Amino acid sequence: MTDHDEASNVYLRFKRLFGEPGRTSSDARKRATKKEGATVPFGAGRDPRGLGDVIDGLAQRMGWASPLARSELLASWVEIAGEETAEHSTPLSIEDGVLTVQCDSTAWATQLRLMRSTLTTHIITRYPDAQIESVRFEGPNAPSWKRGPKSIPGRGPRDTYG
Repeated sequence: MTDHDEASNVYLRFKRLFGEPGRTSSDARKRATKKEGATVPFGAGRDPRGLGDVIDGLAQRMGWASPLARSELLASWVEIAGEETAEHSTPLSIEDGVLTVQCDSTAWATQLRLMRSTLTTHIITRYPDAQIESVRFEGPNAPSWKRGPKSIPGRGPRDTYG
């Protein structure tokens, strides 16, 4: 019987030292409860972050990501299109997902229309928050033959050419 009593004593001693499995003390229950709004140093979410990450998070929460991405896209047109192409084209505006680009000549507008899919893919991958769906290239504005509010409809001076 001494073995049984000794084993019982060891069990009871371990039970006092380590507690019962599944049962926690009142002190442990108090430590486990988290108060609403309380912060714990070195806890989850308390790691230092870079200023860029903080600004990006703020821009996302405030809904500024799309306008910021659009302005960044317009500012970096030289990097997107290339130096030579950017010398002959200027991004004008972004409306309803369409980027409008003004070109120096109709030849440049035609050349950029041929490159439209490449440029659009590059813009979408680099600036997804800008929400650009397509790019429209415009040539130089043709002169208007209409002069004044009382002009009459028709071909104008070209109707007497032949």
